[in-house]
Amino acid sequence: MSGSQQRLPPRSIIAAASGNVLEWYDFTVYGFLTATLATQFFPLENRVASVLSTFAVLAVGYAARPIGSVIFGHIGDRIGRKAAMMTSVLLMGGGSLAIALLPTFHQIGITAAVLLVLIRIIQGIAVAGEYTASGVLLVEQAEPERRALTGAWIACAMISGCLIGSAVPAGISLLLTADQMADWGWRVAFAFGTLVALFSAIIRRHITDTVLVKNQSDQGSPVWQSLRDHSALIGQMILLLIPTAVIYFVIYVYAVSYLSADPNFGSSAALNVTTLNLVVMALFIPVCGLAADRFGLRPAFLAGAVATFILAGPCWWLMLRPDTASVFLGQFGLTLTSTVGWALSITALTLMAPDHLRCSVVALGYNLSMALFGGTTPIVATYLVNQTGRDYAPVYYILLAVLVSIPIIWRLPKLIATTRLKNALA
Repeated sequence: MSGSQQRLPPRSIIAAASGNVLEWYDFTVYGFLTATLATQFFPLENRVASVLSTFAVLAVGYAARPIGSVIFGHIGDRIGRKAAMMTSVLLMGGGSLAIALLPTFHQIGITAAVLLVLIRIIQGIAVAGEYTASGVLLVEQAEPERRALTGAWIACAMISGCLIGSAVPAGISLLLTADQMADWGWRVAFAFGTLVALFSAIIRRHITDTVLVKNQSDQGSPVWQSLRDHSALIGQMILLLIPTAVIYFVIYVYAVSYLSADPNFGSSAALNVTTLNLVVMALFIPVCGLAADRFGLRPAFLAGAVATFILAGPCWWLMLRPDTASVFLGQFGLTLTSTVGWALSITALTLMAPDHLRCSVVALGYNLSMALFGGTTPIVATYLVNQTGRDYAPVYYILLAVLVSIPIIWRLPKLIATTRLKNALA
């Protein structure tokens, strides 16, 4: 793999990571505007049913990711990482613009909800290739002793997208009245995503592709080969990522919606607290990358898992208290423990995957995990609370997610030892 020992210039890292800004900007805007979108596209009399319908559209986008894994895994392994990255970012940007221009339920009836679902499906397919292609490319081209840190910049880009996605609707809501925000302000937030897509496409034009993908066009479908020969490995990847997906969606999607609906707290306070903790996460991500490069992936993942298991209950208890300081501290604690997974996931998955099928295997592992345990988490959390009558119920889901990941974390050194990119990172 030529060039993998050279230090990547910052411009290459920014170009590769930029599409993840859009992916998570769009996701965060949708999550934070759930209450507004519910009234515009699902104006049901029962508020819980309305919010659940909006969360369901979020889940549909994630459910489409396995389809994207097939498409973009093939592109990434047979044509190139760069081709997958360019295609995905343009599709995502087009989807953001389409949502910004979409008529509401009050204008065209149920057709509005159907179109929203279709757009989210297309975006879900597109984002399936973004994280995989860009992350794999960076880790492949990074210096062996800096792989975890280099891969962590993908997570930084994702959280930067979350920050922008948190700040933009918060800023718009400060400038507009509640009626203006519900009427057209939310459209501005989605339209901004199109600008991010254009910026990413422009700076990616000169990115250098990875050499590993050459001369493999005659070997059949890489996705089929991945499922046939590496289904167990893909399953282990899914289990490894479950706590990362579940915790984030509980504290940054479900909890934000829950707190926004609380008359003793409100949406403005929820957005402000979340934005501050996203800054904390962005600052902590490089620290996790440096620690993994120094001590190994297994110790870093284990530290995050153990800390999450211990702190989940107390932190959630704080988040349920109707004062800003308590909510901030509770979310802060779970933010720190879950950042480890976000920072190191792409490096771990890339090192676990076989060289000739890397994009396909990583895409399937990551996107199946996010589809099954990420996008569905707000629905599961809402269901658990409504069925048990206990606001504490999501904690049990977090604890279960951590427990199922421990055996995979323990086996990381063996899982990584079979690839050419091993170099003692586990």
